[in-house]
Amino acid sequence: MTVFECKVCGHIEFNEAPENCLVCRSPQTAFQENAEAIKRPADPENLTEGDKKHIPIVQKTACGLVAGCTDVHATVGEIEHVMDAKHFIGYLDYYLDYKFISRIWLSPEVCKPATSLHLAADTGKVIVIEHCNVHGNWMGEFDL
Repeated sequence: MTVFECKVCGHIEFNEAPENCLVCRSPQTAFQENAEAIKRPADPENLTEGDKKHIPIVQKTACGLVAGCTDVHATVGEIEHVMDAKHFIGYLDYYLDYKFISRIWLSPEVCKPATSLHLAADTGKVIVIEHCNVHGNWMGEFDL
């Protein structure tokens, strides 16, 4: 799978760059192929403390607000990630079947490193990419 990164806002697209960035509206020329845009653990079977603080944990829950809705929750890290002024999670991007659907911004010192999204879909692969201002982008996945 090819990963493209917007050099203006950091948005990631899979397989091909869009005509315009879906986050900042920059033209396709702002995207560059970047195989290193998403960090991965060196040994997925033996996660380090750093890995455990960055890989999003994605899960599905029943929605109590809207009929026909699927709630997806993402928590940054098996060990909760710090949210202070110098080291924080800035945003989480949600994808369904590798197509971008939403960016949720987080404020350091005010927000916890977790988000929820209400989906109309009840099948597919949910991908969440979190952006740590110090350690870059990390990805978690979940099959609905």
